[in-house]
Amino acid sequence: MTSTLDNTTSEPSESLVDASLLKEIARKALVDSLNSVNGAKTLVLDASLAGPLGLVTEVSLLKHHGVDKMFWLEPGALSSTTTNIVYLCRPLIKYVKIIADHVKRHAKESRKHTYTLLLVPRVSTLVAQILEEEGVLGDITISSYNLQFIPLADDVISLEYDNAFKDLWVDGDETAIYDSAQALIMFQKLYGLFPRVVGKGDAAARLVTLLTRETPKHSNSSSPDTLLTPSEKIDSLIVLDRRVDMITPFLTQLTYEGLIDELIGIKNSHVEVPASLLAPPAPPTANSSAAGPSTLPPSSNVPVSNLKKDAKKKHHLTASTDPLYQELRDLNFSSVGRRLNMVARRLDEDYKTNLQSKTVAQLRDFVGKLGGLQTEHQSLRLHTGLSELLVPLTRTEQFNKSLEIQQNLLASYEVSAQITAIEEMVAEGADMHIIVRLLCIASITAGGIKAKTLENIKREILQSYGYNYLPLLLSLASPPLGLLVPNPLPTTAPPKYPFLPLRKSLRLLIDDTPEGMDEVENDISFTYSGYAPVSIRLVQCVAQKGGVISNPAEKAANDADAKRAPQGQLQAHPIVGWKGFEDVLASIPGETIDIVQKGTTGRPGAISSLREQ
Repeated sequence: MTSTLDNTTSEPSESLVDASLLKEIARKALVDSLNSVNGAKTLVLDASLAGPLGLVTEVSLLKHHGVDKMFWLEPGALSSTTTNIVYLCRPLIKYVKIIADHVKRHAKESRKHTYTLLLVPRVSTLVAQILEEEGVLGDITISSYNLQFIPLADDVISLEYDNAFKDLWVDGDETAIYDSAQALIMFQKLYGLFPRVVGKGDAAARLVTLLTRETPKHSNSSSPDTLLTPSEKIDSLIVLDRRVDMITPFLTQLTYEGLIDELIGIKNSHVEVPASLLAPPAPPTANSSAAGPSTLPPSSNVPVSNLKKDAKKKHHLTASTDPLYQELRDLNFSSVGRRLNMVARRLDEDYKTNLQSKTVAQLRDFVGKLGGLQTEHQSLRLHTGLSELLVPLTRTEQFNKSLEIQQNLLASYEVSAQITAIEEMVAEGADMHIIVRLLCIASITAGGIKAKTLENIKREILQSYGYNYLPLLLSLASPPLGLLVPNPLPTTAPPKYPFLPLRKSLRLLIDDTPEGMDEVENDISFTYSGYAPVSIRLVQCVAQKGGVISNPAEKAANDADAKRAPQGQLQAHPIVGWKGFEDVLASIPGETIDIVQKGTTGRPGAISSLREQ
């Protein structure tokens, strides 16, 4: 989900949506659900919910509301010292059967408990049916915990559905679309109707249909006022089906945050880092400061080999409490070292200056600043350590060969040679996930891989990595996914993705020239060293057309009104839908959505469709 701010507001900061409100709603809903069970209780938790819950609440809050002990929801015996047992999980068959087994075991052992099942985000009739078949439905009270959007940052919210893509495109389960629509309806209840809804893709169209179908067409006492009038804080909702841009997820992210996710792993905004990087730094002394900036790179006295062996600890990566992370997260990794060195030198100078304080007033000022300096020092230590872990991984032959193949495929340069290079990586035993990603990029960008070549590669993969990967290869090749297909395409395959026309019309590739590289710094293509994701370009088609048509930096420099905006800064404009890019949208498979929601202030039947094809 993407929302853009009204560019006509005189004070843009006032129009920002407060994402923390969503966190408060999620916390209150959890507290209310727990309080519905009187007395001390044992909480049995679906492990996949631990991360999302950690973003909206703390263990101390759970204990304050009667949770005595917590266990993971897993097969086997469950021992509880409390009468009340509360299960909190997603409505999956495997979890329901584990719960039924617990109830039966306790009955055999003559242990009496009161069972409550909280399903996330809503009650499912399938769950009740399975519990009835297992003979334990009468022993369990079924309710729901409506966990919806979770704020990951001030401007990022997520449902944190790990398997949404697989559920939708492999298993044919559209639950994620319905749940997304319900979450967006709740969002509209808070902030008002999305004045305009634009989107692309069949799944996006189904979501928008659910969203607008449940919007009240006429004023009535049961409808919140916010669902009757367009929002004054949000000017549009852009819904993109993942299928409109399947290339980007297979590419290697090259920003600092992206590489942490690629090579270390970020899950629910948390990353596992060596515990030593989270330990408080040693306080500086006058002698150590006098030694100069070389003493300050915080993890320089902890060798990388030791960091790798160190015990791991989860750390919440958030810009709200870590300003340095805010600076680094979107930088291309090649620029991170320079930025860390600048911060280290500045901190060193601050320590030097303050340690030379002589008067009581100066010392008092230093003590007041010390906490902030130590926090910044700790942040610098963490990010320097993370960078030192990433550097060796980015210098491996496998990483650089993969990156080279990706860039060549995006430029359609000697595609056959790139396929051969992928085969060589299979023979070398490269990481299986990298092999599959490269093959999918080749298939999408080239409109398929020669049938004989593709079959040979699949055979080599199964013989080298094991036949347990056969279901994966079959899913990637089968409709409706159809990502790894032969050329020419079989009649059952989805329509060919128009990569070559889109590469030109949406300016996906920036020229590998000095002028082009200057442009990358002012364009979203810096995230992939010269390639702009299709999905971002589509958002720009709606909100920042200048970024698609030409380099915004050049445009600002040549514009007579450039003095009104900083050079190179990309400016948003009023939302007018897909106007000007109709032909581009028509070439991409899937429905095109452009809807205006006027609320009940307009004519009856307040939702008017401008264009839907």
